[in-house]
Amino acid sequence: MKLLLTSAGIKNPTIHQALVDLLGKPVEECDALCIPTGGYGNTFGRPKGIWEFIAGKSGQPMTELGWRSMGVLELTALPTIARSRWEPWVREADVLLSNGGSAPYQAHWMRESGLADLIPDLDNVYVGFSGGSMALTPRVGEDFLFPGEDDDRTLGLVDFSIFPHLDHPSLPENTMAAAEKWAADLAAPAYAICDDTAIRVVDGEVDVVTEGHWRYFGPGREGA
Repeated sequence: MKLLLTSAGIKNPTIHQALVDLLGKPVEECDALCIPTGGYGNTFGRPKGIWEFIAGKSGQPMTELGWRSMGVLELTALPTIARSRWEPWVREADVLLSNGGSAPYQAHWMRESGLADLIPDLDNVYVGFSGGSMALTPRVGEDFLFPGEDDDRTLGLVDFSIFPHLDHPSLPENTMAAAEKWAADLAAPAYAICDDTAIRVVDGEVDVVTEGHWRYFGPGREGA
């Protein structure tokens, strides 16, 4: 399982190089599938935002990196078609690019579609930003639930939670003090990461890739 869990996409050369290292070849030689589903669960989102993610115009660099090919994998459609059709699409892709939005919504459809069961067994790379990263964690915490959501549990494919967009100028509530309280409420391993930071996971080994700042809350790993 190869994961690159970002706050806001491939925002700087260091994260870009981490992506290339995970892929094992240049981006231009890779086939990608983008997953827009999480954006539909964002109660403040709009269809325009879904299109911007797919078209590479969202400001979170994911689909616009120069991939050899790009397809769309809509998770809500997968339960309505044969798994024998869509599973080869996933396995043949070099990378899955997952939209932000509601992490619990994304996690729900990853389960319903069957994709969540596949991810630990895949040879390709999963790249998430914001909610697309948080969907793989055990919980997101009540601070990151959208109106109408009451269950913060997600997939638990990694053993830590993520507080994204740390100290973002447009999100004054996302301070380090807020992250400390959020982590204390979770009482479990967690990272707070800025938009210039990503968490890389390869077969259970975790490290932080950054040109910004971050902090780890919990035992057994270093923080910064």
